[in-house]
Amino acid sequence: MSIPSAEARAGAVGTVLKGRGIVPGVVRAEALVSPETISGWGGIDPVRGTIIERRHALCGVCFTGKVLVFPGAKGSSGWSGFFQSTRLLGTAPAAMVFTTVTTKAVLGAVVTRVPTVSEFDRDPVQIIRTGDIVEVDADAGTVTIVG
Repeated sequence: MSIPSAEARAGAVGTVLKGRGIVPGVVRAEALVSPETISGWGGIDPVRGTIIERRHALCGVCFTGKVLVFPGAKGSSGWSGFFQSTRLLGTAPAAMVFTTVTTKAVLGAVVTRVPTVSEFDRDPVQIIRTGDIVEVDADAGTVTIVG
């Protein structure tokens, strides 16, 4: 996989992805993009707000306070309970942006109570890069790359 040049990435600023708001709210924060689905039960450490799934590309990376951009949830119904724990412990992501709607992912977003958008016109995992500053406006169903 090649890394886009600065010139190519400059075109991404201002990009607006249109989707469906799942949990209302508006937040602006740094993106953390996962190329693969995330397991809640056994895949995250809610105390530290990190991904701990051993074979995951982001194993050891903290998602606390970031816009978590990922394809979707995998695993059991424990997904929502683990993400609810991140809210209770103050380690939750600032927002969630995912491409595949499942009951696990939606319930996880609802109990985490962070702005969430899904069902996009384009794949956010392919467009947004880790470190981009994005604004998630779940009220309008948009995600905008602002920096």
